[in-house]
Amino acid sequence: MHRMAGSHAPEFLEIDVTMPQAKLLYLLGAAGDLHMSDLVTRLGVSLSTISGLVDRIVEAGLATRREDRADRRQVVVGLTPAGVTFIDRFRELNARQMRGLLDYLDDAELTSVHAALTALASAADRLAAHSGERANAGSSAPSPARKDPA
Repeated sequence: MHRMAGSHAPEFLEIDVTMPQAKLLYLLGAAGDLHMSDLVTRLGVSLSTISGLVDRIVEAGLATRREDRADRRQVVVGLTPAGVTFIDRFRELNARQMRGLLDYLDDAELTSVHAALTALASAADRLAAHSGERANAGSSAPSPARKDPA
């Protein structure tokens, strides 16, 4: 992807958000509405940092901030329709770039890429199941051992 950076730079430069703001938007797009405290935990930054980021994306019309109906002391942040459109545009730019790259592969290479993506999807399913088991058990069990290729 680093080698391809020059070919998509003009389109990405049109996106008028900082990288930290983009990370916040992407997280909200993937997870849905989140409490400010969840954003702090998931992004690994301070509450004051999150507050500033949220302020800027709210001002840009990409997100909303509201009180949690169940606990008025909690603040919930979510994407606006413009925020969803932003995320969709960002994903489409990435997908278009990937499609362009795949056009340069022959059938054998495409078969290899398909097999690798299938393996990665399977690993992601196992990771999600493992993470769910840890969350339900309330433990911090170690990750399963990695299988090194022979």
